Amino acid sequence: MAGSVFGNFFRVTTFGESHGAAIGCVIDGCPAGLHLSEEDIQKYLDRRKPGQSDFTTKRKEADRVEILSGVFEKKTEGTPIALLIRNEDQHSKDYSDLKDKFRPGHADYGFFEKFGFRDYRGGGRSSGRETAARVAAGAVAAKLLDEFGIEVHAYTKAIGPVEALKNDFDECQKNPLYMPDHEAYKKASEYLEVCMQDKDSAGGVVECVATGVPAGLGDPVFDKLDARLAYAIVSIGAVKGFEIGDGCKAAKASGSENNDAFFMENGRVYKKTNHSGGVLGGISDGSDIILRAYIKPTPSIAQPQSTVTDAGDDATIEIKGRHDPVIVPRAVVVVETMTALVLADALLSNQASRTDRIEL
Repeated sequence: MAGSVFGNFFRVTTFGESHGAAIGCVIDGCPAGLHLSEEDIQKYLDRRKPGQSDFTTKRKEADRVEILSGVFEKKTEGTPIALLIRNEDQHSKDYSDLKDKFRPGHADYGFFEKFGFRDYRGGGRSSGRETAARVAAGAVAAKLLDEFGIEVHAYTKAIGPVEALKNDFDECQKNPLYMPDHEAYKKASEYLEVCMQDKDSAGGVVECVATGVPAGLGDPVFDKLDARLAYAIVSIGAVKGFEIGDGCKAAKASGSENNDAFFMENGRVYKKTNHSGGVLGGISDGSDIILRAYIKPTPSIAQPQSTVTDAGDDATIEIKGRHDPVIVPRAVVVVETMTALVLADALLSNQASRTDRIEL
């Protein structure tokens, strides 16, 4: 299967299925000498793992990461880093009734048409569980970025119709929805309770901010930094929309409103505003990178739905088992680490963009 590799210089390959023995990744291109331990990676996986609140699937996975290669005495060796996460709580029988039916809103039908078969146990490679491998790889990328003073933080901007109006990042750590606004969290919780009572689900928005990003990352044509970010974020299964900076609002603004005026301070170029979201012409401009991922409602709902079988017969389906009524809170760290992967890749790529950056 093609399409399981991401990145050019900081290159990641993920592997495994939702109900297989394990999932994991191989990272190639991480420089030697980076301090790295399983604990550095685990703290990211702990934010994504299931079973942490009433608003997530009850599947119990410890998601303990194992470093199989590429690290010696807690330092990277410059060789491929293999990371493994074992699956321990698969309930494959929950999917037996779905063996011959395509689940609405899922990848089942398209996967079947492409490959002629499908893993009905949770979706196989199309499962959201694959993102655990991405998070593990992105945690390594985040550790690399930290060496250069670059930090990436994501949070829940909205759940359904409820939007966070404050940006209290400390509050994100205090509620299971990772919302930076306590009042919005309470309203969103009430909204989700209604969805669950109705055997329904909700979507939402994840916003991500990268600080400390130097100007000059990215390329001006096909590998624009914002294009690579869009590619990375939309590759997350449930994401249906992407914005950077003002996003769609920019289409309604005038040039004088949308342009970010420059000014000098202490010998450095700054912008008075940040409508661009930190990227101009496909290259970072030194401002914070601000992006948003729009995530659809969880498609696994317990309501009766019309579908068809792989034999071409009409059918009705009611999805049982353990599913998230909303995946947005668990997707926060996925958006964050995919952003880190793009920035780490761009950072390494930039080392070869000018002769004065090449050190012997």
